[in-house]
Amino acid sequence: MPNLVNAPDRVNDFVVKFANVNGTGSASANSLIMKAIFRMGVPVTGKNYFPSNIQGLPTWYEIRVTRDGYAARAGRVDIMVAMNAETYQRDVREVSSGGYLIYDATWPRSALLQRADITVIGVPLAKLVNENFDGVRNRILLKNIAYAGTLAALLDVDPEIISGLLSESYGKKPKLLDSNTKALRLGYDYAKQHLGCPLPLRVQHMDKTRGHIMIDGNTAAGLGCVYAGATVGAWYPITPSTSLMDSFKGFCERYRIDPATGERNFAVIQAEDELAAIGMVVGASWNGARAFTPTSGPGISLMNEFVGLAYYAEVPCVIFDVQRVGPSTGMPTRTQQSDIMLCAYASHGDTRHVLLFPANPEECFYMAVQAFDLAERLQTPVFVLSDLDIGMNDWMCPDLQWDDAYCPDRGKVLSAEELAGLDKFYRYVDRDDDAITYRTLPGVNPKGAYFTRGSGHNQYGTYTEDSAEYQGVLDRLKRKFTTAAKYVPKPELLGKAGNDVAIVSIGSCDGAVREAIDVLARKKIQVDYLRIKAFPFGVEVENFLSAHATIFIVEQNRDAQLRSLLTLETAVEKAKLHSILSYSGLPMSCQPIVDGICGILAEAPRLSAIKR
Repeated sequence: MPNLVNAPDRVNDFVVKFANVNGTGSASANSLIMKAIFRMGVPVTGKNYFPSNIQGLPTWYEIRVTRDGYAARAGRVDIMVAMNAETYQRDVREVSSGGYLIYDATWPRSALLQRADITVIGVPLAKLVNENFDGVRNRILLKNIAYAGTLAALLDVDPEIISGLLSESYGKKPKLLDSNTKALRLGYDYAKQHLGCPLPLRVQHMDKTRGHIMIDGNTAAGLGCVYAGATVGAWYPITPSTSLMDSFKGFCERYRIDPATGERNFAVIQAEDELAAIGMVVGASWNGARAFTPTSGPGISLMNEFVGLAYYAEVPCVIFDVQRVGPSTGMPTRTQQSDIMLCAYASHGDTRHVLLFPANPEECFYMAVQAFDLAERLQTPVFVLSDLDIGMNDWMCPDLQWDDAYCPDRGKVLSAEELAGLDKFYRYVDRDDDAITYRTLPGVNPKGAYFTRGSGHNQYGTYTEDSAEYQGVLDRLKRKFTTAAKYVPKPELLGKAGNDVAIVSIGSCDGAVREAIDVLARKKIQVDYLRIKAFPFGVEVENFLSAHATIFIVEQNRDAQLRSLLTLETAVEKAKLHSILSYSGLPMSCQPIVDGICGILAEAPRLSAIKR
């Protein structure tokens, strides 16, 4: 029995972090613990910090058990399950004072584990597994399940729930079910016999996960594309967006194959590069399909030429940007919000693009549908700016709902009958004075034929180098962007809208901001909060900015890109805006926000708002 450091009881409020080696199959064990806690009715979040290689480098997985349902990274570690000898020293340093470190005591590591303010718990995991199982690879995999059993006993996780999860995973493979159950029991029984169970940090049954699911944003977005009626997806594999196309393909193979004929009612194309992928999307969209491509920052850079074509020729298409750390290759498996300006003005020349900012996987699902409707209604590219934290991590979200009465908004598409009734069809004539023109689909009626061109054209769709004609088209495109502000999702306001101090943010910062607001309230600091869901900014954003004297812009990049976009696209007084920035590549926690706001409001030297 280890010497225990005195620690207060904390029920359903702690963080467990697993330190593993990439490629050793630890993800299943870590997920097993998270899912079991979730099924006990306790809110959880899962954050995966993995390297950009296939196998051999360190990887970490973090579970936040949060009775209050917070979605952000906690910024602390209460229990470290240290399974990678190469990172022991780093992992020990990361444990919060009063916390616990669990390690494989098959081999002594005492020289690396010296900290008087934490409890170190050794479990001979390799020894237990080696004595009961054969095969090197098999032992490596089952050691993960054994430590899951030990942790389940220490945290008082319901063993019946864990057994049920194993049955769901391996019920059709009796040998695997038997070996995993045995390994789990080895770790669980050892802890019960040799360790004080449960720890002061433990879980108890709650009822706060009813009506919720665990899902990642890429899976939710892929499902949203299916529900939106997308039939064409073209992409070039890139972390962290590839799993979005994998999900779309999987859902299509399940729901888009005609059971009678076996015909596939969808097309998924892996292109030779990102430029080819967006070209395929533009072509499919021009032909009337709902088409999209998922990518990340480097892919957006390559797509710029075709994005400009789609903007100028007014071809609808949807681009999912699952943002990662840049510039250049950057850190492919870390998260950031550094593509805001890149996407807002993508391509050379004068362009402005519609951007959607989901805050969680639930919104990835709904905004996928909105993106296709907006793209076709406005006849323009629409970007959905997710990020790695949303796209690849495990989030607790309300059950996804669907209205079976939904009908896709195809926008101003002339039918064969409507074309037949026209004396002449002109592609870029603004008949309704809303800057959105009528389009046709190829082959519907000969009267609807026209050239789609990226070179200078006039409102009749013919080539021109006349300055007045060119400017007329460009001015209408600018007015169309103004029209778009009426259709994009409205921002979300939290607060009484009567405080002098405010926060403005986007996307995955939302969880950290909401938790920071609770912390600030306990410090008697009241703030209003506006979460922007889309660009262009509507009148609601302008009114919010003008109504507050001190505004903190919270975002995850170095150069304050959201703040820059606000100063460019609204009338806000620049001096009112104060940036709180996080660009370490880790998901944002609430503490930099609290520190940044308190530092400014106290008129003290600015505290660092960057959590390194």
